[in-house]
Amino acid sequence: MDAKGVTPERTALLAIASLHGIDLADVDRYGWPDFLLLALDDDRTVLESPWTVAGTVNSLTDMGGPVDRRGFLIATTSTLAAAVAQWRTAEPALAVTDRRRRVGAEATALFDVRLDALRHLDDTVGAGHVYDAAVLELRLITDLLKNASYTEATGRRLFAAATEASRLAGWCAYDHGRRAAAERHFITSLRASACAKDPALGAVTLAFWANLRYNADDLNGALHLVEGALADRRKISSPRVMAMLHARAARAQSKAGEPTAAWHQVDAAFDAYSRADNPQADLPSMYWINHGELHQVAASSALSLGEHRRALENFDAALTHADPYDTARETRGAVIYQARKAEAHLAIGDIDAALDIGHQVITTMGGIDSARTTSTLEELRGQLAGHQHIPTVRDFLDYAGKGSPGQIERVEL
Repeated sequence: MDAKGVTPERTALLAIASLHGIDLADVDRYGWPDFLLLALDDDRTVLESPWTVAGTVNSLTDMGGPVDRRGFLIATTSTLAAAVAQWRTAEPALAVTDRRRRVGAEATALFDVRLDALRHLDDTVGAGHVYDAAVLELRLITDLLKNASYTEATGRRLFAAATEASRLAGWCAYDHGRRAAAERHFITSLRASACAKDPALGAVTLAFWANLRYNADDLNGALHLVEGALADRRKISSPRVMAMLHARAARAQSKAGEPTAAWHQVDAAFDAYSRADNPQADLPSMYWINHGELHQVAASSALSLGEHRRALENFDAALTHADPYDTARETRGAVIYQARKAEAHLAIGDIDAALDIGHQVITTMGGIDSARTTSTLEELRGQLAGHQHIPTVRDFLDYAGKGSPGQIERVEL
């Protein structure tokens, strides 16, 4: 019989959860029998390994078990706090070994080039095509860390490459709706950044991890991750990283319905970016942070706060600013922001404008493998469903439905 056919009494469910050390709140969050997946211990290595070089390599080696727990979070509030605290204080000593195979700076430079290509592929075609490549890159880097000889400087650069490969794999897993896998990669990435002795790289990982947490309605957890990164802001030399951290905080505060705090963080993001040099002088992974991106964040925050005209002003500014959002390069992001702009038009009663943008969204979506783009279209369709008495709306819903694979959990920027 299907395990979902008979649901035990609530007292029995709570007893089962207690027996397996599962948070009782997760019984209601995931339901029967899905919450039992939390009893799996295949996250133990990444969560409990010591914050040493050996512990980090062990975490990089462990890619997790065969069960795909879509939508699940593996990090509790205490786990988030512990991870941030240990990242801030870890001082892993990198021992220089003498093995037969030796690598130098040229190998790390090649990894940098390959990771940069994967980042741009992710922007264009979506996570489904890039995740496996990022994991393969991570395996190659980890093999060298375990089995090759290198100088301390090269070792730090290898760990920096592992940080970015893990971060990218985590982002791709998240983009595909696989939260448990994403968190595993983000935790591993944070560990690797400590071995690389590069706080800015760790801060980037925390910013992307915060995105996942506020989308999972853990607004406090998201803010804790951002605040942990900002606590040592003097160690973060990249203005773009600082701008991104404040932008993430703005999104969390806006989703919490805190306009004053949200707009303070938006202002802080623009202020940080005002000190940015040209992209070539910054971290390679920060090429996408510009005025246009920050206006998109401001627009999204305004939309969450119900300030629809302010949202439209910022959506327009994102494209008309002298430093605009690059819709040609950021194809997936452009789709998501277009759909949000349509939501803002719909909220003020401009249905024709919403439909025009909706058609643009469907056209632009072609070839992008991303749960976020699909879920954004589903959200727009859901909001338009209340206007089905209008023939043009009915036509759009029918047209959009033909290419839609059904309801997918909403994942946001």
